[in-house]
Amino acid sequence: MAILVTGAAGFIGSNLVRHLLERWPDRRIVGYDLLTYAGHLSNLADVMDHPRHTFVRGDVADRESVAKVFAEHDIDGVMHLAAESHVDRSIVDPMAFVRTNVVGTTVLLQEAARAWEGREGVRFHHVSTDEVFGALGAEGRFDEHTAYGPNSPYSASKAASDHFVRAWHETYGLPVVVTNCTNNYGPYQFPEKLIPVVVTRALAGERVPVYGRGENVRDWLYVGDHCDALALVFEEGATGETYCIGGDAEATNLDLVGMVLDAVDGARGAAVGTSRELIEFVTDRPGHDFRYAMDIAKIRAELGWEPSVGLAEGLARTVDWYLSHREWMEEVQGDQHREFTDSWYGKR
Repeated sequence: MAILVTGAAGFIGSNLVRHLLERWPDRRIVGYDLLTYAGHLSNLADVMDHPRHTFVRGDVADRESVAKVFAEHDIDGVMHLAAESHVDRSIVDPMAFVRTNVVGTTVLLQEAARAWEGREGVRFHHVSTDEVFGALGAEGRFDEHTAYGPNSPYSASKAASDHFVRAWHETYGLPVVVTNCTNNYGPYQFPEKLIPVVVTRALAGERVPVYGRGENVRDWLYVGDHCDALALVFEEGATGETYCIGGDAEATNLDLVGMVLDAVDGARGAAVGTSRELIEFVTDRPGHDFRYAMDIAKIRAELGWEPSVGLAEGLARTVDWYLSHREWMEEVQGDQHREFTDSWYGKR
């Protein structure tokens, strides 16, 4: 069996490729990625020569390229993670998100349906986000029945892609499953996202930006737990169903930043709390959702999954990984990343 993992050179994708190669010794993994600013072959360096792993550079929105990978590698399953995913970038360039997240998903769906016509034992797993549901108040959690209410170009593009996946299932009978997850963190996360931003800036002694007053709340999911859940849903999830995946680890942005800074201090042998002086409150971004939290009762009851890594442990692991992989951080922080980050936070 050959599984196509799109976005394989990104953060979650590269972690998933490793997880699947270890978990599924009888399956081939075909990684597929365009290698834009957030996708790097260095994320897959340790598995590039694995006998059951093949990497293909390609664009999910390029129908010819997608059709070719289905034909040449006899794909049986798709785990679709390729996406533009940074909310701040979606505010600056929303059309890039429409192309990759909406057009790219529909191209994949169309080519999967063509390649798998009359075939059994196939599955299309679409990996999405909790942001499609909009924002919560101080109480309650999202679940599989929550109405969609996206508030950013990023979340709107992911909501659209979710709907197209369901449409291909209902209209064409494509066997699909959908997962919506909370904020991921862990090794290989691109340095524009909150936790790596905090780590890299703290190490450099630079100001650490926090939107507004840092009161926005997120539920944090360690990437290894997410990969375990994704594989389990692919293996055992009911066709046509959605599963919400979360870490049961809510924290305000300010509390999270403080925890990360304390972990950096501890790992460097500095007095814990020293780096908190670097925190700088910046103008909140437009449409910043107040709170996300996920009810994971369905995946827990039906598939027996629940997160195994608590937030404190996960942050410690993550900070240790970044501190021992500074060469990776330098390699992936190219000029395009630096220019965007400096200009964005500079104007907030």
